[in-house]
Amino acid sequence: MRFYGLAVAIAVISLGACACAGGEKKPADTTHVAVDTSAAPVTSPSTTPASTSSSGAVTMAPITGATKTVNMVGDAKGYRFEPANFTIKQGDGVKFVVVSGGPHNVAFDAATIPADTRAQLDANMGTDKMGELSSNMKMNPNESITVSFGKIKAGSYPYHCVPHLALNMKGVITVQ
Repeated sequence: MRFYGLAVAIAVISLGACACAGGEKKPADTTHVAVDTSAAPVTSPSTTPASTSSSGAVTMAPITGATKTVNMVGDAKGYRFEPANFTIKQGDGVKFVVVSGGPHNVAFDAATIPADTRAQLDANMGTDKMGELSSNMKMNPNESITVSFGKIKAGSYPYHCVPHLALNMKGVITVQ
């Protein structure tokens, strides 16, 4: 019991020290800053074949083909996608359905997604997301996440479940 009391006391002292260490910051002196407003903003050409709205934001491409169902399972055999590895065509959709063992989600590692496809795939995941290329968590059986592969170029797209990645819950979607 003394250990817990000591641990709590150390945590409180540490947090207090962190709060004090930041100290008060003085505003920066901006009286001698020169701003050149004559230069045009720098933009780089986009190589993304993404759908864009009138505001320039990438928009979700619709599913124009078949929709493949993938079950998200967690049971005595382990955590997995069923099937984990499969092939679809450009324009197809993938519906990930919680069967058991939630919470589950679907996430793509940005480092494995081609730069010219990343924004479109992110937009194709819809608005039910917790971050870039990562859906929100789904807890209950029959909850689902649908991802469009409309306007996604051919290639391999590794994906995983964030809370169960260490348990090898991952797969690869191959787009033809």
